[in-house]
Amino acid sequence: MAKVISESMTNFNQHYPKIALIVTASAGGKESAMPAAWHTSICIDPPLYGVSLASSRFTYQLIAESKEFGLNFIPWEKANLAGCLGGVSGREINKFEKFNIEKEKPLKTGVPILKDAYAAYECQLVDDRLYGDHNWVVGKIVAVHFLEEAFDEKHLLDASKMKPLLYLGADFYATQDGDSTHYVKRGL
Repeated sequence: MAKVISESMTNFNQHYPKIALIVTASAGGKESAMPAAWHTSICIDPPLYGVSLASSRFTYQLIAESKEFGLNFIPWEKANLAGCLGGVSGREINKFEKFNIEKEKPLKTGVPILKDAYAAYECQLVDDRLYGDHNWVVGKIVAVHFLEEAFDEKHLLDASKMKPLLYLGADFYATQDGDSTHYVKRGL
């Protein structure tokens, strides 16, 4: 098969799928949550994790103010929640009330931790840099929450017990289950 070769970046989705997560933040009595797929671990010692966010997002603005954020890894079954969170602004509504999102108490920060997350990181902001149209936000992980039964004895995600939410690009989420692929389009 022949590959398509192009200098145009209008179709720049070949790096998907990626695991989607929900970024949470709280500052000044307000809180918000948004899905993100551009994220990665950076180093083990110290434990650093980065996520790419548009500075126009309300969640980003709460992070810039509070200097902390949460990263919540949710299962495929919460794909509709991820789509809804990405479809509205936290400036306009309280997403936690609107979508009946249950939270757990954080250990070291003031960020919301999602009860439905199979894993979550509490992060303290260590760097925030603009790259093009997004900010690369780096946090030091100061607490980890995880559902023990979702992981094996080596702390690796057990895909037979937990299906992570994958983002395909263009507002589509998916997961793989045996020979089947399941899709959800973002929307309310």
